[in-house]
Amino acid sequence: MRCHSTAGGAFLVSPNGFSLAAESASDNVYMAKGTVDTALALRQHHNLAQAVGRSLPVQVFPGSAATPDAVFPNNVFATVPGKLIIGAMRHAVRQRESLRSDVPAWFADQHGYSVERIDRHGVVAELTGPLIIDHARGIGYCGVSERVNELGVRAMQQAFDLRAVFAFNLVAGEYHSNVVMSVLAGRALVIHAPSFADAAVPKSIAALYGLNVMWLSDVEKSAFVGNCIALRDDEVWMSARAAAALSVEHRELLTRIGFAVRSVDISEIEKAGGSLRCCIGEIW
Repeated sequence: MRCHSTAGGAFLVSPNGFSLAAESASDNVYMAKGTVDTALALRQHHNLAQAVGRSLPVQVFPGSAATPDAVFPNNVFATVPGKLIIGAMRHAVRQRESLRSDVPAWFADQHGYSVERIDRHGVVAELTGPLIIDHARGIGYCGVSERVNELGVRAMQQAFDLRAVFAFNLVAGEYHSNVVMSVLAGRALVIHAPSFADAAVPKSIAALYGLNVMWLSDVEKSAFVGNCIALRDDEVWMSARAAAALSVEHRELLTRIGFAVRSVDISEIEKAGGSLRCCIGEIW
């Protein structure tokens, strides 16, 4: 068993220049149509950073109009102790994010981290979007879609130094595993079974977590409950929309397991097709 089941810090990217990217919308069914209120998104993101900062150290990087999806940094940047990993994004609008120099420079200067890029020829791997990691066990669960391919699965297993990665297919229309499942501090599983192409897969994953499994309803999944994250051993974070959709039974389950629910309203940011977990880059 690994020693740590939750990260020691977090990094976020502010929604400066925030908009709905047409490229991303081509395979993200959760994205809204129309325009967004950038000022509201900035206020909500500030509130998110302030709230999370009361639980663990937070670093906020600036966004830009050239990278409208940068508010979801966990797809492009991820860490393991001593190393920053830079992913291989499917769309050009997101590939631009991987070229920014300030994030690697900060990790090098502040933490002494090395940098590993996995955006080699033929690799598609959007890091902790498709890859759900159980850090306590050192294993990963990877839902294969347009946002990750076989080469990407292999590259991520090596980069994250995982003992094993269980790869499986999501149903058509699901682009990232972290919308339909989450592992909370290595001791609980949140999962939406109908989002898996093979019904045996979620049952197999759930077997590792015993009674600590939250089987999401369609309503909960659509409200981004699956996009939750344990930022401490006793706290699970999700958006206000997700928390409002959480059933009484599931809230009681989280309490029994030892998690307090923390939530922040990021409704304007959610129009871009991701939720609170997508906004959080973990610092291990």
